[in-house]
Amino acid sequence: MMKTTTKLIAAALALAGVATPAVAQRDPAYAAARASGKVGEKIDGYLGIVGSGDPALQAIVNDINIKRRAVYSERAKAANATLDEYALTAGCQAILATAPGEKYQAPDGSWQTRGSGALQRDARCP
Repeated sequence: MMKTTTKLIAAALALAGVATPAVAQRDPAYAAARASGKVGEKIDGYLGIVGSGDPALQAIVNDINIKRRAVYSERAKAANATLDEYALTAGCQAILATAPGEKYQAPDGSWQTRGSGALQRDARCP
């Protein structure tokens, strides 16, 4: 059942294009933090701070994650999935959408920099 639900969620995410909220993508401070490797995509579908961050960066990450959670909650209900299932699938998609040089969280919890090679993907990803 979990695998089928995950595939359905993945399809819904692909159609919806949910990696990050559009507003966050336009925020220059967010874009700079992402480009410099201060933030990265986590497998749980949320944005994380790589290393230590200042209060301003933490506020940006918190704001984006609150918005993501709201979107995930709404879309999980529509997909007849749990919030965690939807968020995990969104995290898989967001990691796939990272550009070379951007950070993402590997299955072991370590932060990796996207290169030209294969990503370290969580086994639960569709």
